[in-house]
Amino acid sequence: MKPFSLATLLLVFTACTSAQDYQLVWSEEFENNGAPSSADWNFEHGFVRNHEYQWYQEDNATIADGFLTIEGRYERVENPYYAAPSDTSQQQYQRRRRNDWRSSRQFAEYTASSINTRGKHEWLYGRLEVRAKIPTESGAWPAIWTLGITRPWPVNGEIDIMEYYRRGGVPHILANAAWARQPNQAKWNTCAIPYSRFTEKDPQWAEKFHTWRMDWDEDSLRLFLDDELLNSQSCDVGDDAGFYPFRQPHYLLLNLAIGGDNGGEPSPADYPIRYVIDYVRVYQTAEQQEAQKAYNESHPSPKTPF
Repeated sequence: MKPFSLATLLLVFTACTSAQDYQLVWSEEFENNGAPSSADWNFEHGFVRNHEYQWYQEDNATIADGFLTIEGRYERVENPYYAAPSDTSQQQYQRRRRNDWRSSRQFAEYTASSINTRGKHEWLYGRLEVRAKIPTESGAWPAIWTLGITRPWPVNGEIDIMEYYRRGGVPHILANAAWARQPNQAKWNTCAIPYSRFTEKDPQWAEKFHTWRMDWDEDSLRLFLDDELLNSQSCDVGDDAGFYPFRQPHYLLLNLAIGGDNGGEPSPADYPIRYVIDYVRVYQTAEQQEAQKAYNESHPSPKTPF
């Protein structure tokens, strides 16, 4: 992919999207070596969610030769927020009282990275494509997903364009959507396909790049892997107050988790592992661009952290 010039890429974009009248509105081709640009990406730090084993840090995400690589490493990092039982300070006491798992671990034994476009690039409707090669080793939990820009999770809406993890010890590739009628009561539309279905067709599946895609309009969103439809979800779902999370802008997250609630138990001998992303491309029709502009003009309120 990378030897193509920008002009050639634009011709490819036009040829691939003209039938739907899509226009390329943003892309990340990972052309500048080094760290992901702070103009486009935010980093998460530390222990974040789902009781995962990894400590998120910036060092594990690097761009080289036109690819972003998020590396999962087996390495010990001290947790500066650790609440030792012997520590009687008020701050540490409050952490223990909340039974916060993030402060109960003195060390992280794994590291990785998680990046997102929140506050920098957010979209209402369109086509989102990510070409990537995912790790499938034990404990790996790579993901391509989006979150709505307002309201707390899960009311804000979550779209899992890609997840890979183990269910009952069996590796699966998933495509999901989540929302809520009431706070903290997530409703899930989940498609989980055994990973073996892909490797039976192609034993070298994990060694190759694949394209995950979301097509999203006012009525529904559809999730694809290599042009195969995996799951679809109506946008006519929301909370009891009439808020529809899939009719608000979403931002993109790319992360590599390890272990935790779904990742499975990692084997240190398998690490480091690498999640390699070739590109991210976002397209919208003229009508979708107008819909996003109208939304932004009518919703100037501050965004709610997830």
